[in-house]
Amino acid sequence: MMDRKAELAANLARVEERIAAACAAAGRKRDEVTLIVVTKTYPASDVRLLADLGVRHVAENRDQDAAPKAAACADLPLTWHFVGQLQTNKVRSVAGYAHVVQSVDRPKLVTALSAAAEKAERELGALVQIALDAGTGERGERGGAAPDLLGELADAIAGAPGLRLDGLMTVAPLAGPYAGREQAAFERLMELSSGLRAVHPAATMVSAGMSADLEQAILAGATHVRVGTAVLGARPRLG
Repeated sequence: MMDRKAELAANLARVEERIAAACAAAGRKRDEVTLIVVTKTYPASDVRLLADLGVRHVAENRDQDAAPKAAACADLPLTWHFVGQLQTNKVRSVAGYAHVVQSVDRPKLVTALSAAAEKAERELGALVQIALDAGTGERGERGGAAPDLLGELADAIAGAPGLRLDGLMTVAPLAGPYAGREQAAFERLMELSSGLRAVHPAATMVSAGMSADLEQAILAGATHVRVGTAVLGARPRLG
C-alpha cells in the first residue's frame, strides 16, 4: 500500500507541475484551476490514498461503480463529481452522493435530477455538458447537448428546485469541425461560458481538459480539469 501511495504521490506531483506551468503560460494564478481526479475503475483504497495526499475533488462516470465507492469513503472530506452519461433510472442513486453532476444534457434529466435532489433534501450543482460534435438540436456521440440548446438547459436548471447552475463541461470531440483541435474546442467553450455568465452570473465553472489536453484547457480558461490516467496510471483495474 505504501508503494501505491508513493506512486500516486509522484504522479500527482507531475500533474501539479503541468498545471502550474500551464497556469504560468496563460498568465493565470495556480489557484484559479481545480484538479478533479477521475477515479473510475479504481478502488476505494486509491480514493483514500488520494485524500491522504490532499486531493479534495474526485469524479466517477458510472453509478454502479461510484455509489459503493462513495459510501465506502463517506467519512472523507471529498467533493464527488459525476461526469458520465446519466440515465434517468440512475438519478436517484447519483443524487444521494454526488455534489456536482457535470453531464446534464437534456430537459428530462433536469426534471429527474430536481425531483431526486428534492427527495434527498440536497442541493446538487449541475453543469450543462456541451457537445461540440453535435448538430443543431442534437446530442453528441459522447453525450452532451449542441451549443444551441445551452440557453434552454441553463434556464431549466436555474429554475429547478434542488439544483444549482454551476457552469459548463465539455469533452474534446473526436469528430466534427473541432476533432483534433482541442485548443479551438476549449476556446469555443469559453465563448459559450461568457454568454452563459451574462445571463447567469454565478455559473462560472468551466470543466474541460483531461490527462492529454489539460494544458490547452487551462490556456483557454478552464476552471476545472478532470485527470484520471496521469494520476492513477495504468494498473490492473476493477472488472
